[in-house]
Amino acid sequence: MHGTARPAPRKKSRKTFWLKQLHTWHWVSSAVSLIGLLLFAVTGFTLNHAAEIEGSPQTIEKKAQLPAPLLATIKPDDAPDAKRPLPAPVADWVETNLPVKRATAAAEWSASEIYLALPRPGGDGWVAIDRETGEVTNETSDRGWIAWLNDLHKGRNAGTVWKWFIDIFVLACVVFSLTGLVLLQLHARHRPSTWPLVAAGLAIPAILAIYFIH
Repeated sequence: MHGTARPAPRKKSRKTFWLKQLHTWHWVSSAVSLIGLLLFAVTGFTLNHAAEIEGSPQTIEKKAQLPAPLLATIKPDDAPDAKRPLPAPVADWVETNLPVKRATAAAEWSASEIYLALPRPGGDGWVAIDRETGEVTNETSDRGWIAWLNDLHKGRNAGTVWKWFIDIFVLACVVFSLTGLVLLQLHARHRPSTWPLVAAGLAIPAILAIYFIH
């Protein structure tokens, strides 16, 4: 018999296995990155129109007096200006008596004052302690939830854990895009518009960047 040779079952089985893996990785990566993609897409729009939708920051200022026993631990000395954390009892007192978190962060020490910067997504803040009198001044500003989301988009003052999330999210998006590209290639023969659309997705931003961005 001289009929057309059929693919070896083993070869066909291997192809089926990898195709199944490809679909699995594609839908898993899409599920993992779905909410992140929505977040970054929406905040991409709000960042692109930041001037039109920028909110008015609300600022709260508060003053307090550091107790004498704690003041003794930060009295002026001859040590050079440096950046170091507040003593633990002082940091605890600041967190208890002021609307402040992370008072254990490194502060800027000068001869007369300790300045603790407390930036955060969607706002800002600081604490200043007079080393001579013990007067404590705290200022906190809030720019609203849109600014908060925008700062998360940029990873601004969001901390290490959020930085890890962005890295994992990026990896999931790369897997989603590459597996999607391979699936496009597999199905392109039945969809003639596939590669023209892919080429347009590359050409349009390239043309805009070359001719309209200066």
